[in-house]
Amino acid sequence: MRLSILDQSPIISGHSAARAIEETLKLARRADELGYTRYWLAEHHAIGALADPCPEILLARLGAETRRIRVGTGGVLLPYYSAFKVAEVFRMLEALYPGRIDLGIGRAPGGDQRTARAVAGGHFPDADQFPQQVWELIGYLDGTLPDDHPFKKVRVQPEGRAVAEPAPEVWLLGSSDYSGLLAAQLGVRFSFAHFINAQGGDAVMRAYKERFQARNASVARDVPAPREPEPHTSVCCFVICAENDAEAERLAKVVDSRRLDMAYNLDSPVPTQAQAERRSYTDQERAHIQSQRSRLLHGSSQTCKAKLLEIAEQFSADELMVLTITGDYATRLESYELLAQAFELGSGSATER
Repeated sequence: MRLSILDQSPIISGHSAARAIEETLKLARRADELGYTRYWLAEHHAIGALADPCPEILLARLGAETRRIRVGTGGVLLPYYSAFKVAEVFRMLEALYPGRIDLGIGRAPGGDQRTARAVAGGHFPDADQFPQQVWELIGYLDGTLPDDHPFKKVRVQPEGRAVAEPAPEVWLLGSSDYSGLLAAQLGVRFSFAHFINAQGGDAVMRAYKERFQARNASVARDVPAPREPEPHTSVCCFVICAENDAEAERLAKVVDSRRLDMAYNLDSPVPTQAQAERRSYTDQERAHIQSQRSRLLHGSSQTCKAKLLEIAEQFSADELMVLTITGDYATRLESYELLAQAFELGSGSATER
């Protein structure tokens, strides 16, 4: 089973955004050594706990810091941007790091509505245009826009690969059936965010694969060829892995505290372990925390491995992706190291991983 990382570049209380970025680079280098398949960066705006508003910039540095691991976005929030510009950015990244770039695309705002308007130049991004944007983005990347498209003859630079070798990989990201069905319609890869929505993802994944295969079987002339020959899926889970189950439960107190802050719309950094352990809760707050625990997998390395493989089987997922945030950067790194050992990532080839 392939195992990958989603990094939100968390800002832990007492540390700066610059430190969070340094820790992202450190973790990426270690992930490359450990044998993880992909390393994705998320886009968030005006959130005190997360440091990366422009993953495409950090991605350029990440490629230079690593050797073999695929690097990408999880994801670019396309409704904010020009599909043409995103295509040129990722063609440039592909030229720098050929065969290693992933373009993960999302449609959520990645922040509050006021921030969304600011990022979009004063206009609230129109998510209704998202399917058209994704279709155009793929057309720009692969040189497959139809002859009657107004920008068909615009040169997209730098020059891309042959259409027979589309690159970078394109993934649609989502936590509902919307992106899954769109991914099937366009014939691209799909990643489900279990860490956002722990309910119903397996049905979404089945619907994606069924729609993708039905689309491939269609002989309608007006249906363009899919970008991928077969459906390909991943599921992203929030995981805290420790030396034993009790230690993982202790570390999970940070996640409980952070998610309660989010429920209260408190814009604060990720709490430290000490801050989380000092915090007390009302019965109502404890009930909310418990309701969010289904979005968290935690335990020893063997416990986490078993839980992840169970989800992979439930979802019929081709790959697993892991997001980890704890109250300090050392335990976050250790969690990924323990998972790599449990899955024996270093024992196989890059292709097998």
